[in-house]
Amino acid sequence: MRSLHAPIDPDLTLAQAVTGSVTLIIPTFNEAGNITELLRRLADALPDPEQLPCEVLFVDDSTDDTPAVIEKAAADHPFPVSVLHRETAAGGLGGAVVEGIGRADTDWIVVMDADLQHPPHLVPELVGEGIRTGADLVVASRYISGGSRAGLAGSYRIAVSRAATWLAKGLFPRALRGISDPMSGFFAMRRRVVTAETLKPLGYKILLELAVRCRPRKVAEVPFVFQDRYSGESKSTAREGLRFLAHLASLRSATPLARMIGFGLIGLSGFVPNLAGLWLLTHAGMHYLPAEIIANQAGVLWNFLLIETLLFRDRRRHRHWADRIGRFALLANADLLLRIPLIALFVTQFGTGALTATGLALVTTFVLRFAATEALVYLPRHTRS
Repeated sequence: MRSLHAPIDPDLTLAQAVTGSVTLIIPTFNEAGNITELLRRLADALPDPEQLPCEVLFVDDSTDDTPAVIEKAAADHPFPVSVLHRETAAGGLGGAVVEGIGRADTDWIVVMDADLQHPPHLVPELVGEGIRTGADLVVASRYISGGSRAGLAGSYRIAVSRAATWLAKGLFPRALRGISDPMSGFFAMRRRVVTAETLKPLGYKILLELAVRCRPRKVAEVPFVFQDRYSGESKSTAREGLRFLAHLASLRSATPLARMIGFGLIGLSGFVPNLAGLWLLTHAGMHYLPAEIIANQAGVLWNFLLIETLLFRDRRRHRHWADRIGRFALLANADLLLRIPLIALFVTQFGTGALTATGLALVTTFVLRFAATEALVYLPRHTRS
C-alpha cells in the first residue's frame, strides 16, 4: 500500500492514488430543499467506498426540518452520513465547519456548501490534486483558467465578492499567496495541518480563517464553475458583510504589535465624538471644564465599542460587559490624570521642553493604557485551584 505522503505518479487515477480517508463537512442552515439532490450527486461522484473511504458530516444550524430530511435521504446513501444539529449557531457557518473539523479523524477534510453551487463531482478531484502535488490545501477557484463565477447572480454580488477578495489579499499577502479565491467555500485540506483549537471563525469565510491561522505549507488550486443555487435563498446579507469586515480586523490584529497599532488608530478616531460632544455642550451653555469631562466619555464609549468589535472580540466572554466597560472607562480617564504629572516630571527632572514632554507623556500613557487594557480588561480571570 502506498503511503499517503509519498511522491505519487501524476498519471495515476484518484482511486489508485488515495490510500487515506475523507470527511466531507457540509454546514447547513435551512437547506432542506437541497439535501436529497446533493446526496444523490455525491453518490454518483464519489468513487467506491473501498477505493476512497469517505464519510459525510452535516453540521446543521437550521430552524426548519433540514436534519430530518438529511436522516431520511441518508438511508439510501452508499457512504456513512451523519448530522450534528447545533442549538446555538456559535461562529455562524464557519463555526459549524470548525466543530465538524474537531470531530473528523480522517486524513483529508473537504468543505463545501449544501446549495449545489459547489459541484459535487469535483470532490474527488480536490483530494486527488492534493495527493498528486503534495499540497496541504487545495482550493476550488473561480478565478483561474477554467473557472467561472457564473452562478454569482447580479453585478452587485460580483462587485462585493471581488472587493472582498482584493481586501483580503491586500491585508494578508503572505498567508494568501497562491490562493486566487480566498472567498471560496469549497476546498480540501489535510487534517494534520489543522488545529481546531486555534480557529476563531466569524461568519462563513472559513477558508480565510484556515489559511491565515494554520498557514498550510503548500497550496494548490482546481478551477470550478460556480453554479446556480438549486433551491432556497442566498445567505449572503449586509449583516454577513459586516461580520466579514469584523473577521478581517480580528485576523489582522492577532499579534500584539498589530493590536497596539489598531488600538492607537481607534484612539485617534475617538477624537471625533469627543470634539463633537465638546462643541455641542459648550454651545448649549455649559462651562468648558465639565463639558470636557463629559465629552471625553463620548470618546471613551466610541473607543470601547470599536475595540470590543475589532480587537478583542474573542476575549469578551471572560468578563461581563458592564465589568469590561467600567474597567476600560477607569483606565481611559486615569490616562488624563497620569499625563500631567508625567509632563511635569519630564520638564523638571530631564529638562525637556513643554511640547516634547507632552509628546513623551502621550506615548508613555498610550503604551501603559494598551498594556493595562489587555491585562485588566480582556485577559481571562485567574481562578483558584
